[in-house]
Amino acid sequence: MTEVTAGCTLAFDVTAPAEIVLQIAAAHRPGVTVTDSLAATLDGADVPATLVESRDGGRLHVLRPGPGRLEITYDVQASLSPAPAEVAPLARIEALRPSRYCPSDRLAPFATRQFGAIDPFDAAAVRETVAAVARFVHERTLYQPGASTGTTDAADTLLTGAGVCRDFAHLVATLLRALDIPARTAAVYAPGLSPMDFHAVAEVAIDGVWRIVDATRLAPRQSLLRIATGADAATTAFATVQAGTAELSTLDVHAIVVGDLPLDEGTAEITVP
Repeated sequence: MTEVTAGCTLAFDVTAPAEIVLQIAAAHRPGVTVTDSLAATLDGADVPATLVESRDGGRLHVLRPGPGRLEITYDVQASLSPAPAEVAPLARIEALRPSRYCPSDRLAPFATRQFGAIDPFDAAAVRETVAAVARFVHERTLYQPGASTGTTDAADTLLTGAGVCRDFAHLVATLLRALDIPARTAAVYAPGLSPMDFHAVAEVAIDGVWRIVDATRLAPRQSLLRIATGADAATTAFATVQAGTAELSTLDVHAIVVGDLPLDEGTAEITVP
Protein backbone atom coordinates (compact mmCIF):
# COMPACT_ATOMS: atom_id res chain seq x y z
CA MET A 1 0.00 0.00 0.00
CA THR A 2 1.33 3.44 -0.99
CA GLU A 3 0.04 6.58 0.70
CA VAL A 4 0.03 9.81 -1.32
CA THR A 5 -0.89 13.36 -0.32
CA ALA A 6 -1.43 15.76 -3.21
CA GLY A 7 -3.37 18.74 -4.46
CA CYS A 8 -3.20 22.13 -6.10
CA THR A 9 -4.11 25.79 -5.90
CA LEU A 10 -5.29 27.65 -8.99
CA ALA A 11 -6.41 31.22 -9.60
CA PHE A 12 -8.09 32.72 -12.65
CA ASP A 13 -8.72 36.35 -13.53
CA VAL A 14 -12.23 36.17 -14.99
CA THR A 15 -13.11 39.17 -17.17
CA ALA A 16 -16.39 37.89 -18.62
CA PRO A 17 -18.90 35.30 -17.33
CA ALA A 18 -17.20 31.97 -17.98
CA GLU A 19 -17.60 28.22 -17.90
CA ILE A 20 -14.45 26.48 -16.66
CA VAL A 21 -13.97 22.73 -16.56
CA LEU A 22 -11.40 21.52 -14.04
CA GLN A 23 -9.78 18.10 -14.17
CA ILE A 24 -7.72 18.14 -10.97
CA ALA A 25 -9.46 15.59 -8.75
CA ALA A 26 -7.94 12.15 -8.26
CA ALA A 27 -9.78 9.52 -10.28
CA HIS A 28 -11.96 6.94 -8.57
CA ARG A 29 -10.38 3.66 -9.62
CA PRO A 30 -10.19 0.08 -8.36
CA GLY A 31 -7.33 -0.17 -5.89
CA VAL A 32 -7.49 3.52 -4.93
CA THR A 33 -9.06 4.93 -1.77
CA VAL A 34 -9.54 8.70 -1.94
CA THR A 35 -10.41 11.33 0.68
CA ASP A 36 -10.49 14.78 -0.87
CA SER A 37 -12.00 18.26 -0.91
CA LEU A 38 -12.41 21.05 -3.46
CA ALA A 39 -13.27 24.67 -2.67
CA ALA A 40 -13.82 27.54 -5.09
CA THR A 41 -14.38 31.23 -4.33
CA LEU A 42 -14.94 34.32 -6.47
CA ASP A 43 -13.68 37.44 -4.71
CA GLY A 44 -14.13 35.55 -1.46
CA ALA A 45 -17.66 34.25 -2.12
CA ASP A 46 -18.26 30.52 -2.57
CA VAL A 47 -18.73 29.28 -6.13
CA PRO A 48 -20.63 26.01 -6.67
CA ALA A 49 -18.95 23.25 -8.68
CA THR A 50 -20.90 20.62 -10.57
CA LEU A 51 -19.29 17.17 -10.54
CA VAL A 52 -19.21 15.18 -13.81
CA GLU A 53 -17.78 11.66 -13.86
CA SER A 54 -15.93 10.24 -16.84
CA ARG A 55 -15.94 6.67 -18.11
CA ASP A 56 -12.48 5.86 -16.70
CA GLY A 57 -13.16 7.04 -13.17
CA GLY A 58 -12.05 10.61 -13.76
CA ARG A 59 -13.93 13.44 -12.09
CA LEU A 60 -14.44 16.83 -13.69
CA HIS A 61 -15.73 19.93 -11.92
CA VAL A 62 -17.68 22.54 -13.89
CA LEU A 63 -17.71 26.12 -12.58
CA ARG A 64 -19.60 29.11 -14.00
CA PRO A 65 -18.13 32.22 -12.35
CA GLY A 66 -18.85 35.83 -13.16
CA PRO A 67 -16.11 38.46 -13.47
CA GLY A 68 -13.60 38.58 -10.63
CA ARG A 69 -10.75 36.58 -9.13
CA LEU A 70 -11.57 32.88 -9.03
CA GLU A 71 -9.53 30.80 -6.59
CA ILE A 72 -9.65 27.00 -6.36
CA THR A 73 -8.06 24.74 -3.77
CA TYR A 74 -7.98 20.95 -4.02
CA ASP A 75 -6.47 18.50 -1.53
CA VAL A 76 -6.43 14.71 -1.55
CA GLN A 77 -5.14 11.84 0.55
CA ALA A 78 -5.02 8.56 -1.35
CA SER A 79 -4.08 4.96 -0.65
CA LEU A 80 -2.83 3.03 -3.69
CA SER A 81 -2.87 -0.75 -3.97
CA PRO A 82 -1.02 -2.18 -6.99
CA ALA A 83 -3.53 -3.92 -9.24
CA PRO A 84 -3.42 -4.76 -12.95
CA ALA A 85 -5.62 -2.47 -15.05
CA GLU A 86 -7.12 -4.69 -17.72
CA VAL A 87 -7.54 -3.40 -21.27
CA ALA A 88 -11.24 -3.26 -22.16
CA PRO A 89 -12.15 -3.99 -25.81
CA LEU A 90 -13.47 -0.47 -26.51
CA ALA A 91 -10.47 1.16 -24.81
CA ARG A 92 -8.15 -0.91 -27.00
CA ILE A 93 -9.92 0.23 -30.17
CA GLU A 94 -9.80 3.88 -29.13
CA ALA A 95 -6.13 3.62 -28.17
CA LEU A 96 -5.20 2.65 -31.74
CA ARG A 97 -6.76 5.71 -33.38
CA PRO A 98 -4.96 8.94 -34.33
CA SER A 99 -5.94 11.90 -32.17
CA ARG A 100 -5.45 15.68 -31.98
CA TYR A 101 -1.94 15.60 -30.51
CA CYS A 102 -1.02 12.06 -31.53
CA PRO A 103 -1.08 11.94 -35.37
CA SER A 104 -0.04 8.29 -35.59
CA ASP A 105 -1.19 8.05 -39.20
CA ARG A 106 1.31 10.76 -40.20
CA LEU A 107 4.19 9.15 -38.29
CA ALA A 108 3.52 5.55 -39.33
CA PRO A 109 6.16 5.49 -42.11
CA PHE A 110 8.81 6.90 -39.75
CA ALA A 111 7.88 4.50 -36.94
CA THR A 112 8.09 1.47 -39.22
CA ARG A 113 11.48 2.52 -40.60
CA GLN A 114 12.85 3.28 -37.14
CA PHE A 115 11.52 0.31 -35.18
CA GLY A 116 10.40 -2.21 -37.81
CA ALA A 117 7.01 -3.79 -38.36
CA ILE A 118 5.87 -6.19 -35.65
CA ASP A 119 3.04 -8.57 -34.88
CA PRO A 120 0.93 -6.58 -32.37
CA PHE A 121 -0.42 -9.85 -30.94
CA ASP A 122 3.06 -11.13 -30.09
CA ALA A 123 3.52 -10.07 -26.45
CA ALA A 124 7.31 -10.50 -26.54
CA ALA A 125 7.64 -8.37 -29.67
CA VAL A 126 5.36 -5.72 -28.16
CA ARG A 127 7.44 -5.57 -24.97
CA GLU A 128 10.65 -5.20 -26.96
CA THR A 129 9.17 -2.47 -29.14
CA VAL A 130 7.70 -0.54 -26.20
CA ALA A 131 11.12 -0.55 -24.54
CA ALA A 132 12.76 0.63 -27.78
CA VAL A 133 10.26 3.47 -28.26
CA ALA A 134 10.58 4.62 -24.64
CA ARG A 135 14.37 4.58 -24.91
CA PHE A 136 14.30 6.44 -28.23
CA VAL A 137 12.07 9.23 -26.88
CA HIS A 138 14.05 9.48 -23.64
CA GLU A 139 17.41 9.74 -25.40
CA ARG A 140 16.36 11.89 -28.35
CA THR A 141 14.11 14.43 -26.60
CA LEU A 142 15.32 17.25 -24.36
CA TYR A 143 13.08 18.16 -21.43
CA GLN A 144 12.83 21.91 -21.93
CA PRO A 145 10.07 24.08 -20.40
CA GLY A 146 8.79 26.57 -22.95
CA ALA A 147 9.85 24.46 -25.92
CA SER A 148 6.25 23.69 -26.86
CA THR A 149 2.86 25.40 -26.90
CA GLY A 150 -0.77 24.35 -26.63
CA THR A 151 -0.79 23.46 -30.33
CA THR A 152 2.40 21.35 -30.41
CA ASP A 153 1.73 17.77 -31.47
CA ALA A 154 3.92 14.66 -31.52
CA ALA A 155 5.17 15.33 -35.04
CA ASP A 156 6.40 18.76 -33.93
CA THR A 157 8.15 17.22 -30.92
CA LEU A 158 9.86 14.62 -33.10
CA LEU A 159 11.17 17.39 -35.36
CA THR A 160 12.31 19.79 -32.64
CA GLY A 161 13.61 17.16 -30.22
CA ALA A 162 12.42 19.10 -27.17
CA GLY A 163 9.34 19.47 -25.02
CA VAL A 164 7.75 18.93 -21.63
CA CYS A 165 6.09 15.87 -20.10
CA ARG A 166 2.96 16.00 -22.26
CA ASP A 167 5.14 16.13 -25.39
CA PHE A 168 7.09 13.06 -24.25
CA ALA A 169 3.81 11.22 -23.55
CA HIS A 170 2.33 12.26 -26.89
CA LEU A 171 5.37 11.11 -28.85
CA VAL A 172 5.50 7.73 -27.08
CA ALA A 173 1.79 7.13 -27.61
CA THR A 174 1.94 8.25 -31.24
CA LEU A 175 4.86 6.01 -32.20
CA LEU A 176 3.27 3.01 -30.50
CA ARG A 177 -0.11 3.56 -32.19
CA ALA A 178 1.73 3.93 -35.49
CA LEU A 179 3.06 0.40 -34.87
CA ASP A 180 -0.44 -0.94 -34.08
CA ILE A 181 0.22 -1.07 -30.32
CA PRO A 182 -2.63 0.48 -28.27
CA ALA A 183 -1.45 3.51 -26.31
CA ARG A 184 -3.08 6.42 -24.51
CA THR A 185 -2.11 9.15 -22.03
CA ALA A 186 -2.80 9.87 -18.38
CA ALA A 187 -2.60 13.02 -16.27
CA VAL A 188 -1.23 12.35 -12.79
CA TYR A 189 0.05 13.76 -9.55
CA ALA A 190 3.70 12.71 -9.37
CA PRO A 191 5.52 12.64 -6.02
CA GLY A 192 9.22 13.24 -6.59
CA LEU A 193 8.73 15.35 -9.71
CA SER A 194 10.99 18.41 -9.88
CA PRO A 195 9.99 21.08 -10.58
CA MET A 196 6.60 20.07 -9.20
CA ASP A 197 3.66 20.39 -11.61
CA PHE A 198 0.89 18.32 -13.09
CA HIS A 199 2.52 15.41 -14.92
CA ALA A 200 1.63 13.43 -18.04
CA VAL A 201 2.64 9.88 -18.94
CA ALA A 202 1.85 7.35 -21.64
CA GLU A 203 0.02 4.10 -21.01
CA VAL A 204 0.45 1.07 -23.28
CA ALA A 205 -1.46 -2.20 -23.60
CA ILE A 206 0.89 -5.14 -23.01
CA ASP A 207 -0.58 -8.64 -22.90
CA GLY A 208 -4.04 -7.33 -21.96
CA VAL A 209 -2.89 -4.97 -19.17
CA TRP A 210 -2.20 -1.21 -19.19
CA ARG A 211 1.41 -0.38 -18.31
CA ILE A 212 2.84 3.08 -17.60
CA VAL A 213 5.62 4.47 -19.80
CA ASP A 214 7.24 7.72 -18.70
CA ALA A 215 10.02 8.62 -21.11
CA THR A 216 10.95 11.68 -19.02
CA ARG A 217 12.00 9.40 -16.11
CA LEU A 218 11.48 12.38 -13.81
CA ALA A 219 9.34 10.67 -11.14
CA PRO A 220 8.85 7.10 -9.87
CA ARG A 221 5.84 5.51 -11.50
CA GLN A 222 4.87 3.40 -8.46
CA SER A 223 3.48 6.43 -6.58
CA LEU A 224 1.72 8.21 -9.45
CA LEU A 225 -1.86 9.21 -8.59
CA ARG A 226 -4.12 9.20 -11.65
CA ILE A 227 -6.25 12.24 -12.40
CA ALA A 228 -7.51 11.61 -15.93
CA THR A 229 -7.16 9.15 -18.80
CA GLY A 230 -7.54 9.97 -22.47
CA ALA A 231 -6.26 9.90 -26.01
CA ASP A 232 -4.06 12.96 -25.42
CA ALA A 233 -3.95 16.33 -23.68
CA ALA A 234 -7.14 17.45 -25.41
CA THR A 235 -9.06 15.13 -23.06
CA THR A 236 -6.81 15.24 -19.97
CA ALA A 237 -6.14 19.00 -19.60
CA PHE A 238 -6.31 20.19 -15.97
CA ALA A 239 -8.38 23.26 -16.92
CA THR A 240 -10.40 24.25 -19.97
CA VAL A 241 -12.17 27.60 -20.42
CA GLN A 242 -15.16 26.47 -22.46
CA ALA A 243 -16.93 29.84 -22.62
CA GLY A 244 -16.28 33.41 -21.61
CA THR A 245 -12.88 34.88 -20.75
CA ALA A 246 -10.61 33.72 -17.95
CA GLU A 247 -6.83 33.72 -17.65
CA LEU A 248 -4.88 31.42 -15.36
CA SER A 249 -2.75 33.58 -13.05
CA THR A 250 -1.65 31.15 -10.33
CA LEU A 251 -0.80 27.45 -10.40
CA ASP A 252 0.76 25.56 -7.52
CA VAL A 253 0.87 21.76 -7.35
CA HIS A 254 2.05 19.53 -4.53
CA ALA A 255 2.44 15.75 -4.28
CA ILE A 256 4.33 13.71 -1.72
CA VAL A 257 4.46 10.05 -0.77
CA VAL A 258 4.30 9.01 2.87
CA GLY A 259 7.58 7.33 3.73
CA ASP A 260 10.42 6.73 1.30
CA LEU A 261 10.01 7.63 -2.37
CA PRO A 262 10.03 4.42 -4.47
CA LEU A 263 12.99 3.66 -6.71
CA ASP A 264 12.26 3.39 -10.44
CA GLU A 265 14.97 2.76 -13.01
CA GLY A 266 12.44 3.58 -15.74
CA THR A 267 12.26 0.30 -17.69
CA ALA A 268 10.33 -2.20 -15.54
CA GLU A 269 6.66 -2.89 -16.32
CA ILE A 270 4.57 -0.87 -13.86
CA THR A 271 0.82 -0.31 -13.69
CA VAL A 272 -0.95 2.64 -12.03
CA PRO A 273 -4.49 2.15 -10.65
